[in-house]
Amino acid sequence: MSEPDAGPGPGPDAGAGPDRLDRLDRLDRLERDDAPPPARCAPVLAAAFVREPAMTWIAGGSDRVRRAWFSATLRTHATLPGARRHLLTDGAGRPVAAAVLTPPAAVPSSAARSAWAARTLVGCGPRTLVRTLRYLHAAEAGIPAGAWTLEFIGVQPEAAGRGAGGRLLGHLLAATPAPGGIFLTTADEANVRLYHRFGFTVLRRLTVGPLKVTAMWRPA
Repeated sequence: MSEPDAGPGPGPDAGAGPDRLDRLDRLDRLERDDAPPPARCAPVLAAAFVREPAMTWIAGGSDRVRRAWFSATLRTHATLPGARRHLLTDGAGRPVAAAVLTPPAAVPSSAARSAWAARTLVGCGPRTLVRTLRYLHAAEAGIPAGAWTLEFIGVQPEAAGRGAGGRLLGHLLAATPAPGGIFLTTADEANVRLYHRFGFTVLRRLTVGPLKVTAMWRPA
């Protein structure tokens, strides 16, 4: 799943107050953190995915469930050897955008999978657990051999439209040692055009429940 830009961002606003202008100025001084803890990335992604179709279907539109899901999922993902997380922060140190990548062929241990399932069941409910497994089963079936997977990338809604998502995506593409390329899926058709601009091509299209999902790959 991916949501690199959560929607149209704030344009020049003649009525913007000094606090708003200060926040916008800080977006021009973004800093990278290439080893943030999962707990810093999860709230960013939970906010970024508020309208993303796959997450809306999985979480049932619940903010509480979506936050719990990202917390449980990133906690488990961090157990993978070689797992990568990237974070952009503004000039005040506030998280603006986050991304999560999985190395080729990396899978959680049986204990980690069981812990994730238990946390998801308790924090999100059985429907969310079942829908997540259904999505993963369909989406992960066609990952090219040797490819990294871009699991998530998202921007805080108030920072959308100012280039943070593209900046983070460009950085992780350059920084990830991926001779087998990078794979992703998106259930938002608007994202397909963005990923095309970064060199991704469509591998296949699939249906998961009500979702129309596009699987994409970028060669090395």
